[in-house]
Amino acid sequence: MTLTPAPTTFRPATLADIPAVTAIYAHAVLTGTASFEIDPPDEAEMARRLERLQASGHPYLVAESEGAVLGYAYAGPYRMRPAYRFTVEDSIYVAPTAMRAGLGRALLFRLLVESERRGFRQMIAVIGDTGQIPSIALHRDAGFRLVGTLEGVGYKFDRWLGSVLMQRALGDGMATPP
Repeated sequence: MTLTPAPTTFRPATLADIPAVTAIYAHAVLTGTASFEIDPPDEAEMARRLERLQASGHPYLVAESEGAVLGYAYAGPYRMRPAYRFTVEDSIYVAPTAMRAGLGRALLFRLLVESERRGFRQMIAVIGDTGQIPSIALHRDAGFRLVGTLEGVGYKFDRWLGSVLMQRALGDGMATPP
């Protein structure tokens, strides 16, 4: 069943959102290839991830309707080396009951705005599984361009999976120094 969301609120995630965020992510890990994790992390680990991202100045958003968290998105470090500090990687997850209702798109656009506001200059989408056509289309529609495909870099559900790399400039991108 697809939920037609009531008016949705987008806001920074809090520790109170962790049970819902953990459940949404666990479903994605156990049933899909958007994440290359095999075992879903528990609430304590998801809370650590949230706190680490927020402490480092990265945006972490939730979409909420009628008191229920329906999805979340965050921009985290693309790589840990200092020269990458102005580049982020996006992650977007939507509850199964809220899929195909435009929530992922709304989360991505808000994440782009928030990442740019915080001074980040590039966003990278590392899309797990080259067969994730809806995710590739979503990113393309948001201004991302295909920059590469990695073949057979993950093994999940008894098959080899590739990753699609897409990139989008934020603000001045690389036209000016940060």
